[in-house]
Amino acid sequence: MRETSFEIDPDGWCRGAARQPSPNCDARPGGSAIELLLIHNISLPPDQFGGPYIEDLFANRLDYAAHPYFEQLRPLRVAAHFLIRRDGSVIQFVSTDARAWHAGVSVFAGRERCNDFSIGIELEGSDFQPFENAQYTALTQLTDALLKRYRLTDVAGHEHVAPGRKTDPGPYFDWGRYREALTASGLQGANPALPRMPVT
Repeated sequence: MRETSFEIDPDGWCRGAARQPSPNCDARPGGSAIELLLIHNISLPPDQFGGPYIEDLFANRLDYAAHPYFEQLRPLRVAAHFLIRRDGSVIQFVSTDARAWHAGVSVFAGRERCNDFSIGIELEGSDFQPFENAQYTALTQLTDALLKRYRLTDVAGHEHVAPGRKTDPGPYFDWGRYREALTASGLQGANPALPRMPVT
């Protein structure tokens, strides 16, 4: 794997990612260490890729009349820190130092409010289709960059912190492939070990 093209700057913005700031964030609680990386999937409309709708949702400018599915999204105010498109391009919406509104009601290892201590990455995809090679490459390189800045101890899926409510990143996300790629990259930053991941 080539050397990562991403770097998290002192303000929590990623060099190498396009920046589209979202208002759907706020300050993390004082003293909250960033320890968890949460992986999601998203497609708007469901199982359709491309188009501006994910960015529009995260910017609170979604045209709810553009598709029948969108009306149910009207009350939402959400955003992840990052979106990885099908072609591997990366968009950042929220500084990693800030709390993005991506996890919702959630619990990890007995701790509630996962937004307080996590970074959220959305993969453009669904529970019903494999992810693209370019997405795994970008995810691995972005994870490397995050590990250089934060002492992430765990990586989990939205399904693991909100079971019964969420199913993403879903059965087509290959946790073993992700783990192996991260190990092979040799770019684990200052972390003494790779973050723990779900057993598959």
